[in-house]
Amino acid sequence: LTVLRSQFLPGTILPFFPETELHLPMSSVDFGFLEKSGTDPRHSFFMSCCSDTTCEPSGDSTREQVKDYYGKVLQKTSDLKTNACTCAAAPPDDIKAALARVHDEVTSRYYGCGLTIPRDNLEGLKILDLGCGAGQDCYIAAQLVGETGEVVGVDMTDEQIQVANQYIDYHTKEFGYEKPNVRFLQGYIEKLDELNLPSDYFDIIMSNCVINLSPDKESVFREAFRVLKPGGELYFSDVYSDRRVPKELQQDETLFGECLSGALYYNDFIRVANKVGFIDPRLVSSSPITIQNKQIEKKIGYISFYSAVYRLWKLEMLETLCEDYGQAVRYKGTIKTAPQAYVMDAHHTFEAGKMSLVCGNSYAMLHDTRLAQHFEFFSTEPLVHYGVFPGCGSSCPFNSNTASDSACC
Repeated sequence: LTVLRSQFLPGTILPFFPETELHLPMSSVDFGFLEKSGTDPRHSFFMSCCSDTTCEPSGDSTREQVKDYYGKVLQKTSDLKTNACTCAAAPPDDIKAALARVHDEVTSRYYGCGLTIPRDNLEGLKILDLGCGAGQDCYIAAQLVGETGEVVGVDMTDEQIQVANQYIDYHTKEFGYEKPNVRFLQGYIEKLDELNLPSDYFDIIMSNCVINLSPDKESVFREAFRVLKPGGELYFSDVYSDRRVPKELQQDETLFGECLSGALYYNDFIRVANKVGFIDPRLVSSSPITIQNKQIEKKIGYISFYSAVYRLWKLEMLETLCEDYGQAVRYKGTIKTAPQAYVMDAHHTFEAGKMSLVCGNSYAMLHDTRLAQHFEFFSTEPLVHYGVFPGCGSSCPFNSNTASDSACC
């Protein structure tokens, strides 16, 4: 019995291999070696990265391990042993221009895996960066929110925070501001309350390939939900896996530091997001991680890893499935970086001037957030429910570079 086969129930379609179907009668497998301990054979090899009884290394040891890896082992981006933390696509022109004004020492210590800044007008907003490192994304965001906005970065690593703080005055002058609009706090992203960050305060939380390094991911999402304003969003990139990562790989310091063995199985991520209040997480983009290290590829075996950007909204009325209420929206074309069309997520692109039917969740994500000013809305009172929105499903969401006829609302 291999680890690969043990995680699937009979008749399960393997999520990243749509032509492979596993029909395995449970009676044909001898689980006697597990029954003695009373362990459910379907879960014996795996853990939920989000549960209170995690199989990951203990919280304190994990944090010390990560601090050492990102503070001492890694001194610059080229020290990474895989491409898991460097697989971000080329940024758009306005982000490139902002990045060009960030100090070289800050950019040389960048370990992100995606673009974590929403593509709309951010002037005057309050943004929190979880796991800010040396501050690259914070200094980009500081330019986009303007002098009236506010950016706060949180990181636990001494060496990274020192670099970030070292260049506050440099960037204040570079951006032409009278006073800094960015600050950095040393602490844990699972314990934002210990940093005295208030509830219902931030418009946007971003995070770039960091949550996978946390020993308590559920607390990260719960605290993020707490400090966001109603209608705010967590917009973040991270690494995900197509199955739960076995315990022995989680304890491998290199795999963990390289953002692989701490990766969330995507279904566990959806579960914990829903549990803390982030209903209907929206995938923005994804791409396979190719590793490009033969020794590490041998260790991870059949596990596939993906870099993905998600946006999670703090909205009260969202539903776990996309329901149809006969609602529609029309984009005005008023977002400066998207005059012709606005891409909300991987399944929703709104062309300027064109009426688009949307599910109730998508309607709320536009109507009850900062995006409302850029759209016209069409709905009925009282609402009429027409069932689930056509095309919404529950298959694996990530882009595996294979053709797919799956769709969403």
